[in-house]
Amino acid sequence: MPLQRQPRFLQPLPATPSALSAVIAYNRFGGYAIPNQSLHRPAAQAVLAGGVWEEATIACMIAHAGDGDIVHAGTYFGDFLPALSAAIAPAAKIWAFEPIAANHACAAITMRLNGLANVELTQAALGCGAEMLTMVTHDARGRAMGGGSHVAQSPDPSGPTERVRQIFLDDAIPAQRNVTVLQLDVENFEKQALSGALALLARCKPLLILETVPQTDWFAGHIGSLGYAFKSEVSRNSVFSAT
Repeated sequence: MPLQRQPRFLQPLPATPSALSAVIAYNRFGGYAIPNQSLHRPAAQAVLAGGVWEEATIACMIAHAGDGDIVHAGTYFGDFLPALSAAIAPAAKIWAFEPIAANHACAAITMRLNGLANVELTQAALGCGAEMLTMVTHDARGRAMGGGSHVAQSPDPSGPTERVRQIFLDDAIPAQRNVTVLQLDVENFEKQALSGALALLARCKPLLILETVPQTDWFAGHIGSLGYAFKSEVSRNSVFSAT
């Protein structure tokens, strides 16, 4: 159902020591800090208008969470967090990951605006190595890519970059936690993120929601071998469940 409610107010945040500049906007789920540098991005535009970005994806995550945890990678400014936080089971947690500094800072403010005590936010990219990554944060014209920031594919990327750390999801989630949904919006870095999560996948068999599906042979050999099969599409994402 289309949202009717408009933002209650839209105002600039004071500059932080890191020169973060953002605005606050609201939809029916809560309030959000959106980086000024990426107000032109589709997710930001949706929330600025009082709407919800990828509402069907959020609904799918909630519907399959059960009593378990949700992993949400590519958190951006936290546009999914208030809705997910309000819907998960009382003992469950959301494990949120965002590598870009400005996006992570805004996601942290979004958490504070909404009092989200069941979210664990980490500034890192999910991967399968220990080395730092170079992420392209702006296009060749100097416009921020927002949630579209991605790992550089060449040593000489065309736009401004940011160095970020990567972590294994298997190391980030305690072994006693039960993860029921794993959602990755990591701009063609899904293979690396899944490679660092194979123990968790084998243990928990969470529903997988992937913006980009890795190369067929690798995916079949590493993910399909765990019993995963394609289930459906939601908001341009592919959904896989384990049989």
